[in-house]
Amino acid sequence: MKFPKPITTEWMASFLSAEMVGKTNQMITGINEIHVVESGDLVFVDHPKYYTTCLQSAADFIIINSKEVDIPEGKMIFYVADPFEAYLKIVQHFHPLTIPEKEMSDDAFIGEGTVIMPQVFIGKNVRIGKDCIIHPQVSILDNSQIGDRVIIQSGTVIGSDAFYYNTKKNRPQWYKKMLSCGGVILEDDVEIGACCTIDRGVTGITRIGNGTKIDNMVHVGHDTRVGANCLFAAQVGIAGGTIIEEGVTLWGQVGVNKTITIGAHATVMGQSGVTASLKGGKTYLGYPAEEAGLKRRELVWIKRIPELWKKVMEG
Repeated sequence: MKFPKPITTEWMASFLSAEMVGKTNQMITGINEIHVVESGDLVFVDHPKYYTTCLQSAADFIIINSKEVDIPEGKMIFYVADPFEAYLKIVQHFHPLTIPEKEMSDDAFIGEGTVIMPQVFIGKNVRIGKDCIIHPQVSILDNSQIGDRVIIQSGTVIGSDAFYYNTKKNRPQWYKKMLSCGGVILEDDVEIGACCTIDRGVTGITRIGNGTKIDNMVHVGHDTRVGANCLFAAQVGIAGGTIIEEGVTLWGQVGVNKTITIGAHATVMGQSGVTASLKGGKTYLGYPAEEAGLKRRELVWIKRIPELWKKVMEG
């Protein structure tokens, strides 16, 4: 998430009641997760396992709960007792929850030739391009961008919150919601079926590429990047942070694990479970998903087990 304007380090330290150590000439331009940080960004870390990753990232500013770390040159550290609570405070300040008074926000942009049917909700900072069709009971939530010639069928939600929690088992409430302040981009000529859900990025963007077609009842998790001209059949579920390259086909009820990559022009057959990254240009089957030819041979041998066992016992 980028701030409306750059923020001074002094303002941030005062806002968080933080101790500030280090030196940089940069202004703070936004807050982001570690996998999407850029120069000028602020990132938080509250577990020693990730200290080094954050300190060596592109982020120029780090919120941390330990003074026992070496500060890289050109970076600034904000010491606080609970970095996650500091993250929540920043998001709530720059991206506060507001209660809409009408079905379409006043700042929404609707392109020429676009049809918005009854009972559609459009949130803040939403842009919809030309010649789109938005069917009844669609919700397009804050910070969503819709390209040209996009079709969204009834009951779909674009920009729902990420399923993402800060987990600490030493407190009564193990799972604390990590507030989502990112967005969704649907590029040109995308079609989204009925009753689909596409989560916004936690701090970044969930993106659906040009020409991709999505069937009914499909879920796309936060910060997922889908390439151009993909095809997803009904009841596909894709976890957060996944990369799906161009031309990938996922047939019905395929489940895809988080933070993996499916290579370009791969096909995954129905009801398969993708638990690890897959190379492009191949067809996959089963759970865990493997190359279809290998998996079919495996299934043939499994069916022969009773026959082989009988021969062993009779032998």
